[in-house]
Amino acid sequence: MSVKFTTNEIRYISLFETTTNATVKDCIIDDEHDKVTFLVKKGDMGLAIGRRGSTIAKMQKSVDKSVEVIEHSDDPGEFIKNLLSSADIKDVKITTDNKGNKIATLDLDSKNKRIAIGKDGQNIQRARQFAKRHFKISDIIIK
Repeated sequence: MSVKFTTNEIRYISLFETTTNATVKDCIIDDEHDKVTFLVKKGDMGLAIGRRGSTIAKMQKSVDKSVEVIEHSDDPGEFIKNLLSSADIKDVKITTDNKGNKIATLDLDSKNKRIAIGKDGQNIQRARQFAKRHFKISDIIIK
């Protein structure tokens, strides 16, 4: 699925790839929370993070925002687990509703629900954006 980038996203992707040598598949800029999230090719996490997080620190200084890196996966369940890696997700079920929409249902305990949702719902919103852009998953439901 092709993703269309804004001029700012293209700038950040170019800077990130030049700084890290990692291949970026997608980028979401969250100006409200001063955060940039990069989705990198599977296997490029080490390059993206750098030794002791040095590359991430360099990027954060360059863009003056918090930087998060997520590893891509061709499996939608693993992809969603990567998106919400700070939460311990027991299971991901992908189903299709009667309108043909793909829906991911996550099985988590109550402590991990709060982590998956995040402050102001930012974690789950970002996960929904990436899941929709890459796997046409219209919603992520937490149970």
